Amino acid sequence: MPETEVSLLAAALRRDSADLNLYANVLSANLADSLPPGAVRVKRRRSVTERVAGREGSVTELDVTLGERRLSLRVDRGRVAGEVCHEVRGVVLSRRHVGLDEWIDALARSLADAAASNARAREAVERFLA
Repeated sequence: MPETEVSLLAAALRRDSADLNLYANVLSANLADSLPPGAVRVKRRRSVTERVAGREGSVTELDVTLGERRLSLRVDRGRVAGEVCHEVRGVVLSRRHVGLDEWIDALARSLADAAASNARAREAVERFLA
């Protein structure tokens, strides 16, 4: 995928990132629907009110695994922590803590790389660019 398309994808992924809870909920839903099963893992925290209302709760952790790269995003009380890991067969070879912008860039690059060989990942990229 050309660098300009990766930049467009990163810009599309950055959309609506001002409200972190909403951003994490929308991003996790879009990625889970678009990527192969097992590629996205989401942890949520549900308040008593959310449980009674039958709502899913807010996203606290989002892990996306594409190839040998695992991207983790943690949201806690309005703070976000990103992590990019190089993982081979469940063993983490390197781990780098990053800010939200760098995490989004890494996600865009990983999605673009996966889209070159995977139809579902290509579908995810097209959904974000639409």
